[in-house]
Amino acid sequence: MHTIQILGSTLLPLLGLSAGLEECPRSQGDPELVITILFDNYATHDRFRSGWGFSALLETGGHTVLFDTGADGQALLENMRLLDKDPMDVEAVVISHAHGDHTGGLQALLDQGVRPRLHLLRAFPADLWERAAQKTDVIRTPPGGEIVPGIRTTGRMGTEIPEQALLLDTREGIVVLTGCAHPGVVSMAERAGELADAPLHAVLGGFHLMREEAEAIQDVLQAFRRLGVRQAGPTHCSGDEAMAAFRQAYGQAYLSLGVGRVLRFARTGG
Repeated sequence: MHTIQILGSTLLPLLGLSAGLEECPRSQGDPELVITILFDNYATHDRFRSGWGFSALLETGGHTVLFDTGADGQALLENMRLLDKDPMDVEAVVISHAHGDHTGGLQALLDQGVRPRLHLLRAFPADLWERAAQKTDVIRTPPGGEIVPGIRTTGRMGTEIPEQALLLDTREGIVVLTGCAHPGVVSMAERAGELADAPLHAVLGGFHLMREEAEAIQDVLQAFRRLGVRQAGPTHCSGDEAMAAFRQAYGQAYLSLGVGRVLRFARTGG
């Protein structure tokens, strides 16, 4: 039986997952959506710089999108270098929410001369908008709005901490990518299902379950089953107890993340 570990280089070909710097061979047929974790609390190898925060690079159909920027710009850029990812290839940046562990690397990225379209929520602090607008184009994308073909946003969710997640179109269904899921990971998955004319295939990212009791974690797992979520990859603020519960419940369908992890999904379209 194949297993997935947060640390190490075990492969699970069934899920199209590679660890560390290892790359799964590129498909000669189906086009791919490739997700590379650039910043996270965990790392697949000690050569990477980890820290409290999250960032993932999405590559699909000739487009490159950065989701969140982690807490430390120098760590983000160093991890990109080690993973052979050129910051200048980033054409769009989506910020999930305005906390420093998700926005901290943005200035360092812009200081490299990268001029991406920056997708923010109108509810984010004015100073974030103003500082970013001095360097690049800032866009407010509505719910269901397209970032690039195959990648959409939920739009604003939550009131106290406004947040957006991404919907990634794949052949198996929608992959939902969350930053911290402050409005509730189940609510964000449900919103994705409402916006998409496709089943929910996977939910990845921060689930913000680190302070939840075991019963609440089991409630989330039950909701994922109700929603038909086939793969799950909790990380960052999800908490060790929740990650262990998801790993046990999902078995081989559990997606272990951490800096350096590369996930591949067959995408829709050509």
